Amino acid sequence: MFVDEARIRIASGGGGNGCMAFRREKFVPRGGPSGGDGGRGGDVIMEASERHNTLVHFRFNPEYKAQRGRHGEGSNRTGPEGKSITLKVPVGTMVYNDETGELVHDFARPNESIVVAKGGRGGRGNQNFATPTHQAPREHEDGKPGVELRLRLELKLLADVGLVGYPNAGKSTLISRISAARPKIADYPFTTLQPNLGVVALGEMPNVVSYVVADIPGLIEGASDGAGLGTQFLRHIERTRCLVHLVDCSDASGRTDPVKDFDVILRELRKFGAGLERKPMIVVASKSDAAIPAKVEKLRKHARKLGLEFYEISAVTGAGITELAWAMARYVEEVRRRNTDGEAVSEIALVDAEPETKMNKQKKGRIPMAATKKVATKKAAAKKPAAKKAVKKAVKKVAKKVAKKAAKKVAKK
Repeated sequence: MFVDEARIRIASGGGGNGCMAFRREKFVPRGGPSGGDGGRGGDVIMEASERHNTLVHFRFNPEYKAQRGRHGEGSNRTGPEGKSITLKVPVGTMVYNDETGELVHDFARPNESIVVAKGGRGGRGNQNFATPTHQAPREHEDGKPGVELRLRLELKLLADVGLVGYPNAGKSTLISRISAARPKIADYPFTTLQPNLGVVALGEMPNVVSYVVADIPGLIEGASDGAGLGTQFLRHIERTRCLVHLVDCSDASGRTDPVKDFDVILRELRKFGAGLERKPMIVVASKSDAAIPAKVEKLRKHARKLGLEFYEISAVTGAGITELAWAMARYVEEVRRRNTDGEAVSEIALVDAEPETKMNKQKKGRIPMAATKKVATKKAAAKKPAAKKAVKKAVKKVAKKVAKKAAKKVAKK
């Protein structure tokens, strides 16, 4: 079962209460306060895992609670801390606060983890309130309660290429030809009821080019308003690097104008938002083995008018499949390189734009070790003449004093 949305309730553990106790020991007539602190409550942690690809494990178990901390005890014994729990989510999961709608975190990388709900602090025992003038305190603190949250988890698949188009445009057949994915293929609309992912590997080792393709369920007119399955799965192509728009140019669809089909899907992508219409796009005329040449030529001219790359394929015979696969790889590599360059530039800009503060003032003026050694040798060389002059002056003063004493002794004699 593919589940890409789930609502859960989480609660971190509350802190244990502080203890009020006094020492009762043999040969200790005046035992002082000995109440220990309460233990800290457990946290609720979320971690991105590559072993999960759906949120189905949250559908049937929507409540999670960490262990609370134990209360403090006598003899200054602190209560044990509560055990934290870790919830595994698929990479690409976005966590929202269900009550406020605020984005808590976007898990875009594997093994990324955050503390969603922090455990409560344990209360202090009466030993902490002892003073020279208040030697038998009876005050103690209760532990802080844990945090309760209602969260909405939304999974957006991480893929490089998204296949879009009308139902029965040949998307599932294409992904089955270029990857190891085996989606359901049939000759009726909405055969694909959930997104399918396939890994495409081109070339030979060690120069293999690989990328991930997502097969999105078919779109129809009005998909952005809720018609068909559009709004349910369009979010899975928000993270893609480029789109491949398949248009059926045969008579099997019953639609006569391929350009109109192309414009309808493009309009739905624009209405959905998230910049889908601005993504790099490849136009593909599918089912070329049964296509009408006039339809293919009309779609080719329209793609050329919009400045889009055009390919004609047949997933049944395999015509044009290899060329299209390499074209997708070229687009993916170009976008990856562009994103990498952009991140490097932005990081440099951030470093240069960092304001000077007390904390980073010394760090900013820090000089490499080699440079400091050079400066030290220069300073030492500059100090040598000054030291020689000082020594000469001191020698002259001593010589004058000795000469005066000798002159006085000679005069007395």
